[in-house]
Amino acid sequence: MISVEDLREKIREIPDYPKQGLVFHDLSLLFADPDYFRAVIDLLADWARPRRPQIVLGAEERGLILGGALAHELGAGFVAARQPGILASEPVSAEWELEGGPGSLELPIETLPAGTRVLVHDDLLATGATAQAKVELVEELGAEIVGILFVAELELLDGRRRLAGHEVHSLIRL
Repeated sequence: MISVEDLREKIREIPDYPKQGLVFHDLSLLFADPDYFRAVIDLLADWARPRRPQIVLGAEERGLILGGALAHELGAGFVAARQPGILASEPVSAEWELEGGPGSLELPIETLPAGTRVLVHDDLLATGATAQAKVELVEELGAEIVGILFVAELELLDGRRRLAGHEVHSLIRL
């Protein structure tokens, strides 16, 4: 059986990327190995299952891949928060500002009816800006957040502070 410690060992640290002084935490080895990928989804689902989400909400890139697999495991639907201009229907949007510049996500209004039980998910919690934007989208539509779930969390960046008032869980703390 693959443990959380085993998962942690698969995360590569790449110093000075994307710029000098930063350390990039590459989770791709977790997802490339089918046994580790399955273990990640199983561990995420174990935490999420008692919260009975109806929808898993993921965002661009790995949040879409993992979120879809997690939703399948939970028997829930999956909704993707996307970059502006991709959605054909009328969206609700949220924006944020980071050191690297502005970010924005959109969500089709009709995908989260009021009262829907939503699990917000992403691969990595860093500053919490992207997760906070997803929370804002869910709340604007009147849906209920049942938890916020990550594979890994960079504790030094204290992204949890942006998510105060919600139950937040990370499999791995870095």
